[in-house]
Amino acid sequence: MIKSLRITAGAALLLFGAIFFVLPGTVLFLLAGLLLLSMELPQARALLRRCQKSMDKGARHLDRLLLSRKLRR
Repeated sequence: MIKSLRITAGAALLLFGAIFFVLPGTVLFLLAGLLLLSMELPQARALLRRCQKSMDKGARHLDRLLLSRKLRR
């Protein structure tokens, strides 16, 4: 029962996040859906890990960009 509820909720959040991806804040729905699905599906776990790595890489790039702009002033 819990497993099917987790998969259904995860799929719904993932679908909602994918449909409204252009709106700010919906990335959280994508991550929440992947988190719920990753508890049951190894493919979702791998995708969640990949998303985490790309978000980390993007944050590091943005930090370097902002620091370089700040130091130029």
